Amino acid sequence: MLLDGFLIIVGFVLLIKGADWMVNGSTLLAKKNRIPDLAIGLTIVAFGTSAPELVVNTVASFENHSDIVLGNIIGSNNFNLFMILGIVGLIFPIVVQSSTVWKEIPISFLAAVVFLVLANGYLFSDIGLSRIDGIILLLMFLLFLFYIYKQMKSDPSSEEVVIITASNYKIWGLIVLGLIGLVIGGKLIVDNAVTIASDLGVSEKIIGLTIIAAGTSLPELMTSVVAAMKKNSDIAIGNIIGSNIFNIFLILSVSSLVNPITFSSVFNTDIYLLLGGTLFLFVAMFTGKKKTLDRWESGVLLLVFIGYTTYLVGKELQ
Repeated sequence: MLLDGFLIIVGFVLLIKGADWMVNGSTLLAKKNRIPDLAIGLTIVAFGTSAPELVVNTVASFENHSDIVLGNIIGSNNFNLFMILGIVGLIFPIVVQSSTVWKEIPISFLAAVVFLVLANGYLFSDIGLSRIDGIILLLMFLLFLFYIYKQMKSDPSSEEVVIITASNYKIWGLIVLGLIGLVIGGKLIVDNAVTIASDLGVSEKIIGLTIIAAGTSLPELMTSVVAAMKKNSDIAIGNIIGSNIFNIFLILSVSSLVNPITFSSVFNTDIYLLLGGTLFLFVAMFTGKKKTLDRWESGVLLLVFIGYTTYLVGKELQ
């Protein structure tokens, strides 16, 4: 079991470094070919921040571990919302733009509602996420990308001429090494997490909601904490809200297209928690200091997450 735990840590290191190498290499390649920063941000960087969840879920879906697929996404979103925003908001109160309050936060709430509806078969008769559901989620992801594109076009920033001196060998080396790191890391995490769950008699749901979810959210945690230290609120909260939307619309769509996902109603409580947390975040924009996530509100998010996670693990070990 110690070896399995060590291999999971190795997997997370490979996953995070792989995403970093792939994003760096792809960005250099895009800039060298004069692809606009807008396109780079919408595609390469967005994919890179979601790469850990995407790879882990693709592997888990291919190997028919539906509880890990669902646990990773729901757990990652709750970790992002409660844990990361809680920590970041305690470091420095987060000032939120009007567009985030009135558009991005409601979109993230809508994503969770769509997930709840599709997974429980409220729209179609079948419970779970079928390939048709995957197509619906993918279409919504494309609509979200179009929305981001329109938002950025309405607020253009000046373009700088960037000279890239890196050789093609270095660029492609980073991309290839990144992809290899992602694939091997994702495989190590899923396989060894399943082994640990089996050895401990713990469900794959709990492993997905806790260990895997926290591990795949490390890039968001580091990005948001650094942004908070630099008092860059836009990156701190935009990173979290955007990631939660991407996880549901993109990662779940790909996962269900790889293999239809079996859904257990026990996950509904975790989705309700996500919906409640997102609604709390929206309401927090109008309490205390307007359009700001205050420290006490961040503390509430953090305490709720710690309390709920403790309850989940305690219940599982009974």
